[in-house]
Amino acid sequence: MNALPLLLIGLATFAGGYLLYSKFLGSRVYKLDPAFRTPAHEQRDGVDYVPTNKFVLWGHHFTSVAGAAPIVGPAVAVIWGWLPAFLWVTIGTVFFAGMHDLGALWASARNKGRSMGTLSGRYIGDRGAKLFLVVIFLLLLMVVAAFAVVIKNLLISTPSAVIPAWGAVAVALLVGQAVYRYKVSLGVVTVVGVAALYGLILLGDAFPVELPDPILGMSPATFWILALFVYAGIASLLPVWVLLQPRDYINGVQLFVGLGILFVSVLVSAPTIVAPAINDAVPAGTPDMLPLLFVTIACGAISGFHGMVSSGTTSKQLDKETDARFVGYFGAVGEGMLALGAIIAAVAGFRTVAEWESVYSSFGEGGVAAFVAGGGELVHGGLGLPVSLSSTVLATMAILFAATTMDTGVRLLRFVVQEAGEVAKVRINTGVGTLIAVGAGMALTFSQGADGAGGLRIWPLFGTSNQLLASLTLSIIAVILIRKRRNPTPALVPLGFVFVMAFWAALAQLGDLYEARDWLLLVIDVVIIVAALWVALEAVGAMRRAYREPPEDPDADVTEKAELKG
Repeated sequence: MNALPLLLIGLATFAGGYLLYSKFLGSRVYKLDPAFRTPAHEQRDGVDYVPTNKFVLWGHHFTSVAGAAPIVGPAVAVIWGWLPAFLWVTIGTVFFAGMHDLGALWASARNKGRSMGTLSGRYIGDRGAKLFLVVIFLLLLMVVAAFAVVIKNLLISTPSAVIPAWGAVAVALLVGQAVYRYKVSLGVVTVVGVAALYGLILLGDAFPVELPDPILGMSPATFWILALFVYAGIASLLPVWVLLQPRDYINGVQLFVGLGILFVSVLVSAPTIVAPAINDAVPAGTPDMLPLLFVTIACGAISGFHGMVSSGTTSKQLDKETDARFVGYFGAVGEGMLALGAIIAAVAGFRTVAEWESVYSSFGEGGVAAFVAGGGELVHGGLGLPVSLSSTVLATMAILFAATTMDTGVRLLRFVVQEAGEVAKVRINTGVGTLIAVGAGMALTFSQGADGAGGLRIWPLFGTSNQLLASLTLSIIAVILIRKRRNPTPALVPLGFVFVMAFWAALAQLGDLYEARDWLLLVIDVVIIVAALWVALEAVGAMRRAYREPPEDPDADVTEKAELKG
């Protein structure tokens, strides 16, 4: 089969979802109000609460939630065939991810920019909130650990990406100063910033950087992991306008340019899909597609981490409530497009079935490496760019997005540590909270090997906890909608489906972790199962109470504005 229909159907589905379904959600379900005074204005502090242009904020949100996950998950899941992965990415993005991300952003903005962990205390109960924090903490821990390993692997396997990956930090710092201090036009900054990024890519392709072994008494892998955590810790302490916002915005534009290059290459070359639509001959040891497909592809279909970003940083920067539709829902669409590109690169970027099967010789193979290699071949075949340069573009894109998610994850992890301190009545300042977040992330990363070699063993458990967290976030959104006497069905349908699949996967993984004698991940899995089930039961009780209690003001604008001012 030709890959062109797959691309066109996918893009048309995403466009229809944004133009039609997100409009329904914004006007009929969430009832976004342009007059509502958002936390960015009400609690403006110039550090975390900063009213932000919706395009810049979209860039921050999109790149923070995207990372490497919508590349890794789909590019691994095609081992079961491209059709199940394609259907889950397209349907999941439109009806699951978009409403989840938009809903979490709306719920947080209506509650002083509070995180989903804090909101669970208000809408589900204190006991549920404490358990919710446990799930969030463990998920964020796995996010920063897994992404550190993904970035490390790419920096070593694609040394031409080292200069553009680290040079992008300097570009972002200059963009932040240009926009916020010197008030330079966003259009001018965008053109210059993206041109600088691609200039760095050309430079990196000409001068690849391979570290000596050993370096400072450690392996290159260990060095890169330590460097990444130091960077993430520093970046998470800076005001959002200094590095977080400008880096994410420029990276967001760069990603769409990169995706445009990939998609145009597909349009021009119309490559043949060599992988099977349904793979009946999966390698030995490959788990059953049900339920593992729905946790292997988390980001790119629906992801609980998005709720953490929506309520942790994005809601604090929302200028107008109506901007939430573009930032939240279209942010999910952008990630769906990246997942679609990963699927096409991983199934149409190889010349023969035998070549594809050699890459997908066991479960867990493929991933970012298949995306970079397959995508590089597609761009070479479509636009004629050298394979090495094409691979550098795609590897840099993956690194930059993984890095944005990693340092946003560290910032969110620090928030969770501080919230846990409040529950325990212990004040934890920003510096100490960051040290705890970075230390815990490094501990989990190095628990899988001194050089993080086994770090991607975390991935299936990350996907499971991610989806369980998404279902718990949807339960909070459902409770809020019920209390407002609005239709909760758009939240309840994905809530039920995602929870069943994720809980099923978590139970199935217990046996796998026990057989592997991976006691740390086994304990984490058990804790997540118990906490998630407990919170789910608390949420069901909260929904039943919400139906019995008197409804909130249907519009709730006056009530919620009064709460914010109080």
